[in-house]
Amino acid sequence: MKNIVGTEQRMKQGIYIIIVFFLMAVDQSQAGEKRDLLQERSNNSSFSTWILPNKSWITFPAYSDREAWNKIPSNVRMSFIDEGEKYLDFSWPSIPASTYLDFVRTGSREVMQQPYRKRKKAMEALVMAELMEGKGRFLDQVVNGVWAYCEQTYWGLSAHLTMQRNGAGLPDANDPTIDLGVGMISADLAWIHHFFRKEFDDINPLISQRIKKEITDKVLTPFYTRNDFWWMGFNSDFVNNWNPWCNYNVLTCIMLIEDDRDKQLAGIRKVMKSVDQFINYYPDDGGCEEGPGYWGHAGGKLFDVLELLYKISGGNITLYDHELIRNIGTYIYKAYIAHPYFINFADAGARIHTRPGMIYRYGKRIKDVNMMGFGAFLAGKYGWKEGEISEGKIEITLHNIFILDDILKHEPIEPLSNHFWLPDTQIMGARDNAGTTDGFYFAAKGGYNAESHNHNDAGTFVLYYDGKPCIVDAGVGTYTKKTFSNERYDIWTMQSQYHNLPKINGEDQRFGKQYKATNCKFSASPSNIRFSTELATAYPEEAKVKSWIRSYQLKRGKYFKISDKYQLLAKSGETTFNFLTSCKADISIPGKVGLKGEGFSLWLHYESSKIEVSEEVIEISDSKLKKSWPQGLTRLVFSLKNDRLSGENTFIITK
Repeated sequence: MKNIVGTEQRMKQGIYIIIVFFLMAVDQSQAGEKRDLLQERSNNSSFSTWILPNKSWITFPAYSDREAWNKIPSNVRMSFIDEGEKYLDFSWPSIPASTYLDFVRTGSREVMQQPYRKRKKAMEALVMAELMEGKGRFLDQVVNGVWAYCEQTYWGLSAHLTMQRNGAGLPDANDPTIDLGVGMISADLAWIHHFFRKEFDDINPLISQRIKKEITDKVLTPFYTRNDFWWMGFNSDFVNNWNPWCNYNVLTCIMLIEDDRDKQLAGIRKVMKSVDQFINYYPDDGGCEEGPGYWGHAGGKLFDVLELLYKISGGNITLYDHELIRNIGTYIYKAYIAHPYFINFADAGARIHTRPGMIYRYGKRIKDVNMMGFGAFLAGKYGWKEGEISEGKIEITLHNIFILDDILKHEPIEPLSNHFWLPDTQIMGARDNAGTTDGFYFAAKGGYNAESHNHNDAGTFVLYYDGKPCIVDAGVGTYTKKTFSNERYDIWTMQSQYHNLPKINGEDQRFGKQYKATNCKFSASPSNIRFSTELATAYPEEAKVKSWIRSYQLKRGKYFKISDKYQLLAKSGETTFNFLTSCKADISIPGKVGLKGEGFSLWLHYESSKIEVSEEVIEISDSKLKKSWPQGLTRLVFSLKNDRLSGENTFIITK
């Protein structure tokens, strides 16, 4: 069959994609110190006595404890029951071989992921409805879903089959691998087994037995016996959100399914050793190089792991008093601009829907009132008062339900901080006035072009006015095979010319750890915020640039200024200054560009004697990008008129 990629080619594709993905995060100079905080706890002589026996660590009521479930507000219970009723006649879709093969044939992940998501959504809705109602009305459909999963060779995503020895294509039943999807489905099934085991046994004991067998075969045995899954961090310095995300779900299965005490203890220790690799990688300032869009799966999932370890050890395994863990948590509100916008460097949309329940609980553990208040603020924005508190995953949703009263009573705090600077991650943000979204807000970064979920964007910035976008980062489109391949930087959203950066002598920034911003400087005063960085090191030799110092200044309450002071070694191509805007742009008046945004109008002033401007209108068709930019984007291209090898250009944005 000519459309099916051969085994050898699939192996090469899989290996190459993983290597590229590795390189996107590996940089020895960026790796953190070898802290091994969790291993210190696991090596304690009392470790085995800390781990609570017989699931006594579980705080959720048993399914049979109807009195406890009935105490949940009726509007919340009914919202879950109503959602579950939509799936009483659900026909569990198969995931055909051709949908897995579509990833290697066309590069599409969505063909496989659409039925995958439908299954997961149905299963979680049915389980929650049965827990809320407790009458057995949804149980047969829950069993149908469980059986469909047990008959499924692989619980992960087609894009992640590159982890197999045979590469992408079809799942290999003889080579079970653990990806994000395998972890999520296995943890859901483990909780379903916990809540409904007696009811399943009354229907047929083979149901519970089969769940346990499949989780053991697909998750526990591979985890116990292998150290080569890249996300474990044992064989390289590469770790990202996969590490805490996979480890959290594996730990859930260990605690809910594993009956052998020795295996359980060894598995917990291995999880702790692996998660240490993630903690070790993190910079001291707690910045998430994957951006706020991935923080819920990175720093947020680290909290999920730490919270589970805290619970299963009766509070003896805890890192909540460590400054790094505090910094990782508080990053999420430092990166907040104005609802629903966050700084979206790396693979993230500008509009982010994050996890208020987890943020509130994280803040409570580290005793950070602002973080707790931010969780309460987001809960209000996301409709928690009306019972809209589902986050999909069964236990995460249950956590939300059982803190609902606390979070709704807590004072909401919108964290509109004056400014912040993360010197290790090299990200900053500042606004005209603390406590209000009025006026200018800007954020900028230094960094290097091999960060996890990297874009070639060292030195870029975003600018908002009155809490609305003006000069923006496009974000990332729908993931395909191309996104994590050697063709990644053919995608326009990944290129420096489609960030707010110069194109020097016709050259963009390049991918690689050697291409980076250097000499980052930040200063703040009541009236001025300044950030500058050397960008010559982010461009290849072909750019023939000796020095390019990009500077940003926020003169609070007055203007925002971008300055470029440069020295070129030669003139070999066109040099342009590029700005991506979500505003309606008017370039008809020489020397200034009108920027009309949502409820505001600004002027971008430039020196028309030195520079001429053109525009590229970008229509957005990608569904993921369209969520942030439904009206499209415009790239403003300012071209240097002269051939001088040195100079300075400024752009000033005023009301």
